[in-house]
Amino acid sequence: MAPSTRSVNFIRQIIDHDLETGMHRQIVTRFPPEPNGYLHIGHAKSIWLNFGIKDDYGGQCMLRFDDTNPEKENQEYLDAIEEDVRWLGYAWTRITHASDYFDQFHDYAVNLIEQGLAYVDSQTPDQIRSNRGTLSEPGTDSPYRNRSTRENRKLFHDMKAGKFPDGTHVLRARIDMSAANLNLRDPVLYRIRHHEHPRTGNRWCIYPMYDFAHGQADAIEGVTHSLCTMEFEDHRALYDWFIEHLPVPSRPRQIEFSRLNLNHTVMSKRMLTLLIEQEYVSGWDDPRLPTLAGLRRRGYPPESIRNFIGAVGITRKNNLIDVGLLENCVRETLDPVAPRTMAVLDPLKVVIENYPEGQFETLEVPNHPGNPDMGTRKITLGREVYIERDDYMDDPPKKYFRLGPDREVRLRYAFIIRCTGIVRDASGRVQELRCRYDPDTRGGNAPSGRKVRGIIHWVSVQHCINAEARLYDRLFSSPDPLSGDRVFTESINPASLESRHQCKLEPGLGQPAADTRYQFERKGYFYPDRDSRPGHPVFNRIVTLRDTWARISRQRIT
Repeated sequence: MAPSTRSVNFIRQIIDHDLETGMHRQIVTRFPPEPNGYLHIGHAKSIWLNFGIKDDYGGQCMLRFDDTNPEKENQEYLDAIEEDVRWLGYAWTRITHASDYFDQFHDYAVNLIEQGLAYVDSQTPDQIRSNRGTLSEPGTDSPYRNRSTRENRKLFHDMKAGKFPDGTHVLRARIDMSAANLNLRDPVLYRIRHHEHPRTGNRWCIYPMYDFAHGQADAIEGVTHSLCTMEFEDHRALYDWFIEHLPVPSRPRQIEFSRLNLNHTVMSKRMLTLLIEQEYVSGWDDPRLPTLAGLRRRGYPPESIRNFIGAVGITRKNNLIDVGLLENCVRETLDPVAPRTMAVLDPLKVVIENYPEGQFETLEVPNHPGNPDMGTRKITLGREVYIERDDYMDDPPKKYFRLGPDREVRLRYAFIIRCTGIVRDASGRVQELRCRYDPDTRGGNAPSGRKVRGIIHWVSVQHCINAEARLYDRLFSSPDPLSGDRVFTESINPASLESRHQCKLEPGLGQPAADTRYQFERKGYFYPDRDSRPGHPVFNRIVTLRDTWARISRQRIT
């Protein structure tokens, strides 16, 4: 069970009132994903809410798969959804499927036919759509709306028996074609689909629409509070109409809340599928995607996502959340627990000329400077080290506190070095630095009056390991990829993935601890990727140490 995320919000206030007044003895919720893709962080908000209520109130929460569309569903998605819920730290009371209730849904449809509240419509889908009307104009009655109960019953039976091809008939509710709420204008309840279902096989060739199955499944399962995002608010009148006219065992209360929207990303399954199919990303678990599988592979801790959802809160107001808030939650989660290590991602060799050749020394350094309980590790220092290439500049600006010609820096945990020479290749690129060290500055010591502001990380040339680092960034440069007239893929950030193949790491990272996130000092938080293999570790950058996008935004403003 995940740690309690109990917080005050309007939904919990409603639940508290319902319990206090005795309306319910036990709270029952459900999380009803459609298994036609992977879950994303928007779904995490619903998971956090529904399962969190179950845990905090000692209630029940079903993981119910809405498998009413067999053409788009497969076992891969079912398995992935279960894994995502478990990874976030939640446990369901039981797993159910909309297909568990296909017989009951069919009986409910027949019940509506018998009451004269449903009819078989033989218009084409385009005709049904065009006759629906608009927000300002009423719809037009179907020419088949007044079929007799006997004819409707016979046609629906023949639909179920597979006597008609796809698209020839649908079953519609007979409500009101002039209703102000378009969802009440004789909505479709069943359509013909000659397609094998993952669970029921070829037993059915008619399948209920989501709007017909959703509310009835809630009622069958005894759901007390049906929690939906705001786009279902206009559907509530239809769900209530079904409940009022059908012999269902209970009456759920639907409550809507705002969905989670993040800038610099898209969370439409259709758009995520397009990104995958057109190979802008590598798959559903690409670490640049907002899918839970992608965030997990990138290295996001599940508690950081729970903390983020808690910080965003549950309201009815739709807004666009800055993804920087999510990244800060990741930093706050990792900073106290991530062991520190040194890694050079773009190596530049340094030869310390006055350090004896063939001599090495062992330094014992903390795994976490702020947490002595995390212990220490040993690193080796010698005459040759690698530093980051951007820790040297030929002509450094005023506030550049790293290496330059005849400038000094301190090597982390070691001593001060001064750059005394530069070796360049044929193109003039810096190939190697020559330096001298000051023995009196070992271990952080410095002679009186000696001030060196720059401290840089390093690894020993003779003792480091080679690795690959994948530097992930936001997938879209635009805060709102869907704004304007351009295609949303045009705002894909070309720097969303940079692979560094010649990184140099401390030798202890050759076999990183399972499920451990590391802070590469001065570079960010990193997580071993599944592509790692013996002799070739691969690390994903989870998040930078600071919000570089916020700095870029400030520079643009000024």
